[in-house]
Amino acid sequence: MTLLDAPVFDERRDRRRQLMFYSGVGSVLLLVIVFWLVSGMPIDWPWQWYSHLAGKSTANHFLEAVEKNDLRKAYSIWLHDPDWQKHPEKYGSYPFSRFQQDWSTTSPDNEYGVIQTHKIVAARVYHNVLLMGILINGRKSKALFLTYFPKDKTLNFAPPDEELYLGP
Repeated sequence: MTLLDAPVFDERRDRRRQLMFYSGVGSVLLLVIVFWLVSGMPIDWPWQWYSHLAGKSTANHFLEAVEKNDLRKAYSIWLHDPDWQKHPEKYGSYPFSRFQQDWSTTSPDNEYGVIQTHKIVAARVYHNVLLMGILINGRKSKALFLTYFPKDKTLNFAPPDEELYLGP
């Protein structure tokens, strides 16, 4: 075969290859957009979107348990350990009695009173943790800031110097 004996150009094959390429690129782009929307439209890098999705879901489950005053379930979500009652000595730094003082409806340490509603208004990955700003009972004066640790899937209070700007 010489250069002048090249095969005939197959237009159908070329069109099929183009269609496969563009539909593949479009599908990947559509999946990225859907994942961005499902994870709450975060303003972070795409590889951190799963932290947003998991952290917001964990915080929502936790606060729903607190709203129902099911503090045992809320504590298990906080620690990411459903069997925490079998080994309470493992959590000596934040025992269940202190957790009840912080989150109970009748506790004087609870700044929010009876927690009836919550809304996560801001979230941002900061130093390998997800920092979330949450409005409790519709209050806009003092937001609750929680951190979610993606490695061990636990919640914690944010340090006092780490807060998100929630707007005017």
